[in-house]
Amino acid sequence: MTGALRDHLLHRIRTTGPMTVADYMADCLLHPTMGYYTTRDPFGAAGDFTTAPEISQMFGEMLGLCLAQTWQDQGSPARFALAELGPGRGTLMADILRVGRAVPGFTAAARVHLVEASPTLRDVQARTLAGHTPIWHAGVDDLPDDLPLFLVANEFLDALPIRQYVRAVTGWHERLVSAADEALTFALSPPMPVPELDPHSVQPGTMVERCPALPAVVGAVAARVARGGAAIFVDYGHWDSRGDTLQALRDHAFDDPLAHPGQADLTAHVDFAAIAAAAPPCEASPMVTQGLLLERLGITARAQALARGLTGPALDTHVAAHRRLTHPAEMGDLFKALALVPPGAAMPPGFAA
Repeated sequence: MTGALRDHLLHRIRTTGPMTVADYMADCLLHPTMGYYTTRDPFGAAGDFTTAPEISQMFGEMLGLCLAQTWQDQGSPARFALAELGPGRGTLMADILRVGRAVPGFTAAARVHLVEASPTLRDVQARTLAGHTPIWHAGVDDLPDDLPLFLVANEFLDALPIRQYVRAVTGWHERLVSAADEALTFALSPPMPVPELDPHSVQPGTMVERCPALPAVVGAVAARVARGGAAIFVDYGHWDSRGDTLQALRDHAFDDPLAHPGQADLTAHVDFAAIAAAAPPCEASPMVTQGLLLERLGITARAQALARGLTGPALDTHVAAHRRLTHPAEMGDLFKALALVPPGAAMPPGFAA
């Protein structure tokens, strides 16, 4: 199938004209028969990238205890939806459920819900979470709205398609994906109005990215959490970010985003200001770095406890995992987190200002 999606995209561009970066990302990631996520398990050493839950169980344990404490703070509702957006292999949810057994009543009250579009990954998740009878949904709008919702989304928003705009003296130009001979290439649209962007807020030559789906996704979560629960978003990004952040990962290395459509993961940095803007009627926490959040939640104490039973290479791997998750030079500062809670509710542990 090598090159099949590229040929499909080239034909589409020649037929209907250049496409937006958002349309290109959507086809590359979720084309029904040639999309990246619909045709493979991309995680781990045998895949193209490794996420925090695959690095160490400590990541899921910290977030699980955070959610369990928040559940207790909200009166320990007898039934609630424990949900994850884009659950990968199901590793994070499995770790949350395992550590949640230490909190009386938490796992008994939980009903597991997973938002996953990939049939391949749904099969993997079913094996990982055997015994927990998860319920799958195609989108956030399908999550239950009659139960308190305690939700986590790790590296989910970064895969939502983005549109890119370049500020010029003549106005805004949208960055498009076009064709040159037998190759995909970037091009710019003619000047166009972009009502949601203030042309005076950036200098000419600046690129600004917008994620059209983000407000709807966060808004759907917030509408449910407002009636009870909490949501935790963890992703790489910044507050009100600028510049070209579209990137491709293939075989654990950066790749040209146009070089291997359907064979590389495509992501973009998340604008955490956009998450907060979509949060009402919920209250949004301050944005916090992943490293600081995990330290506040007690990851170092947990790492020390786990280390006591390890020696040699196993200990080295464990120490490296702790560093990778928390150190500012690795994932600690690049990844950020933000929580949503109902109006007037206490913020989850680690998120208070």
